[in-house]
Amino acid sequence: MKKIQVSLVEDSEKLRRGLAALLADTPDLHCLSACATAEEALDRLPAEAPDIVLMDIRLPGISGIECVARVAALLPATRILMLTAYEDSEDIFQSLAAGAHGYLLKSTAPEQLLDAIREVAAGGSPISGSVARKIVDFFRTKPAEPGDLTSLAPRERDVLRLLADGCPYKEIAAAMQVSLGTVRTYIGRIYEKLHVHNRTDAVRKYLGHPPASPHPR
Repeated sequence: MKKIQVSLVEDSEKLRRGLAALLADTPDLHCLSACATAEEALDRLPAEAPDIVLMDIRLPGISGIECVARVAALLPATRILMLTAYEDSEDIFQSLAAGAHGYLLKSTAPEQLLDAIREVAAGGSPISGSVARKIVDFFRTKPAEPGDLTSLAPRERDVLRLLADGCPYKEIAAAMQVSLGTVRTYIGRIYEKLHVHNRTDAVRKYLGHPPASPHPR
């Protein structure tokens, strides 16, 4: 039976070693690599092409969320599972928007973590119960209508605000500490959700104005 190849991106040496040991003791899983920083991961993972990446959020240097976006672009077949101590709504939505396939807390029991790795490898999207409740509560309290700003994730709203301020893409990337490609991805999603095709109409919706007529008199 082919083992599921797992790479770790975790800055805590103690946890990194513990996770590697847990994978080593599991017959159907294999710890392919263990990286302490996003920079190390971006250097190693493209050549290793793991099946699964367990990604922390709070990393020194490049954040785990930005690393998710870059790994997802470089390795579209690799599935990424966030493993973090944080269940902040902003972190959750940013991670999923960047391309994560699941979101687990570090308090997850070892057997549940192993099952989640198998689930995400099979195409599933495991999410810790408390995190799932936050997602449900978000959409319950903020129902999204087609073309409504409430359909945007928090990170997408930040991008739209900067667009409305007149910032060019490079300034938005610098302000949000993400790549230019990630900004373009966010903007594409904003246009799709707001049912617009350009920056001008997106900003008009943000400011509460109707889109400009395509056939002005």
